[in-house]
Amino acid sequence: MGFFEKLKRGLAKTRDAVFDGLFGQDRITEEFYEELEEAMIMADIGMRTTTKLMTSLRRGVSDMKVKTRDEARELLISYFADVMRPDAEFLSTPQQAVFLIVGVNGVGKTTSIGKLAHIYAVRGRKPLLAAADTFRAAAAEQLAVWAERSGAPIVKHKEGSDPAAVVFDAIASFKAKRCDLLICDTAGRLHNKVNLMNELNKIRRVIARELPEAQCEVLLVLDATTGQNAIAQARAFGEAAGLTGIILTKLDGTAKGGVALAVKEELGIPVRFVGVGESIDDMHEFDPDEFARALI
Repeated sequence: MGFFEKLKRGLAKTRDAVFDGLFGQDRITEEFYEELEEAMIMADIGMRTTTKLMTSLRRGVSDMKVKTRDEARELLISYFADVMRPDAEFLSTPQQAVFLIVGVNGVGKTTSIGKLAHIYAVRGRKPLLAAADTFRAAAAEQLAVWAERSGAPIVKHKEGSDPAAVVFDAIASFKAKRCDLLICDTAGRLHNKVNLMNELNKIRRVIARELPEAQCEVLLVLDATTGQNAIAQARAFGEAAGLTGIILTKLDGTAKGGVALAVKEELGIPVRFVGVGESIDDMHEFDPDEFARALI
């Protein structure tokens, strides 16, 4: 099964529970607009983003003399994709890069790291994993399993170690092994815990000092099932850690796939990867056009 089919299957709950029955060859009426607006809010696209999209759709329908609901859907797909489209290409150069993976507990950070290592190993990169989640019991062991699956080396310390020290040692190994992609796991933390957020800043300072030329991407893993709470998480992590992107997981278990539009429109943070399953190849680089079509 191709990834688009997996994505389409993963977003089936949003499509079937929220947008089902809205489109077809019927004429566009005011009732259609009202039902569509309600559906978009239910899909967690958010009030602000929904309002903007509805304004664009009404204008587009008028300007292009669109008559049927299916024609309006095609317009809406293009508007959805434009909202989610990143402002810059992701990891466009072959230079050294660091992914700092952050998020609250239980969103799938460690699993996402393993899948990222696999993606980039297949593309010819040389990833190295840093097990900087030193608080959760067996976190390093879990990451080691994923490292083995992807063929990536891993640097880990004993439980309770200083996470910044793990990253420091990982960078030394990264240089010695001539790797070009460092992926750092971090402990799950609530976005309102100041001391844990300060720890992320300490890790970032180590990376900036030891790998000043490397491109650093701070990626927040968000569980799509949390809906609008994901926006609050992204806003807080963005303020504390300077997010550059989102990894959206568990899309196969939610009717709230519209959060991908909300985080980009409201916070300016693009989704960079999406996950739709548990196996190592069930994560893919985000394609806004593909996602928009799979959503509705």
